[in-house]
Amino acid sequence: MRIALLAPLPPEQSGIADYAAAFRQAMSELGVALTPPLAGGLPQEPARLAKALASVDWTAFDGAHAELGGGRCGEFLALEWLARHRPGLALTATVHDPERLIWRPPSLPAWWRKLPPTLAKLGVLALDPFTLRRERTLAEQLSLLVTLTETGRFRLCRRMGLAKSQVVAIAHGNRALPPAPLPPLPPRGPLRLLYFGFVYRGKGIEDLIDALALLEQQRPGFAAGCALTLAGGTQPDMTFAGGGDYLDFLRRRLREAGLARLTLDWRLDVEADAIPTLIQSCHVMVLPYRESARLAWLGQQRGTSGALSWAAACGRGAIASNARAFAEEVSHGNGVVYAQGDVPALADAIARMADQPARIAACAEAASRLGQARVWPSTAERFKKVFLRAQGQGETL
Repeated sequence: MRIALLAPLPPEQSGIADYAAAFRQAMSELGVALTPPLAGGLPQEPARLAKALASVDWTAFDGAHAELGGGRCGEFLALEWLARHRPGLALTATVHDPERLIWRPPSLPAWWRKLPPTLAKLGVLALDPFTLRRERTLAEQLSLLVTLTETGRFRLCRRMGLAKSQVVAIAHGNRALPPAPLPPLPPRGPLRLLYFGFVYRGKGIEDLIDALALLEQQRPGFAAGCALTLAGGTQPDMTFAGGGDYLDFLRRRLREAGLARLTLDWRLDVEADAIPTLIQSCHVMVLPYRESARLAWLGQQRGTSGALSWAAACGRGAIASNARAFAEEVSHGNGVVYAQGDVPALADAIARMADQPARIAACAEAASRLGQARVWPSTAERFKKVFLRAQGQGETL
């Protein structure tokens, strides 16, 4: 089976690119070739994209699958073009940011980028009814859609007006990794916390710093028994966007937080091969994401996180805010959820981990079971059934 893959791929630095690369490898091991139809990736400019797509021999493919999300529109436009010009081709997509497919108009003129930010945002809001209509039209034309959680599936179906049978939930796949023992648990060793993911605004890292500062105020000396690692990738266009250098902002926040006795380690732009050792050197991953107030005008984003997938693969629990679909992902005994933006609640969750080391071990064990159930070979088998059903060869999923 040969499927055209419409997706970003490394060396692009994004969670979706990393997902697509792992997905592609797993499918190849099942004999399913996910092949980018265009060398160098999809042009994001509509006219260039249409010309490039018209040059492809689509008879060489059994279907086309897109990874939708991350603020990109080229994959959406490619699916629209295929629905118009190759109506017999089975079209599928994984929607990473449900309840919408793209969240903004997919083909804005070049001059739009020159508008003042506030005016551009108001324009996106004004055009949203037309964007939503295009999303719903395309969603109906796809053979099947995939979300990474049941929460995302429910939201996508409701917003796009789809039947439940049109959307399948397949959890984020993860690597099969050998188990590693937890570091010495408190009080024999420090509580080792890890933030892991791309480092830019919206990830709530400042809430984590404030929570630790609050604990130090409430329980003097707490910071001395705690170690924090801030790790992950940086994207210059996001790390420096809107208000200066976010890394400098975090460093300043840490200096002002009264956490001089906290053991702090920065691990930026970690190589993929080093990720398991990094995560397994800690007790708990902390993901204090906040949802975008701007996106709330357009809908509710209910995607998940590749970092949580890594936590499960590595057998480590998580403390996560209730942003996105994290509440579902941390509902397997593998962690704790708190209300996003509630710093005292985050501080309380951290304190309970420090005070109840058995909870750390229980979360790690549950995470390990979850990781074993979600290894990429099993995930790939489910996707193969999706592709077969989209081509009219499979049974109901």
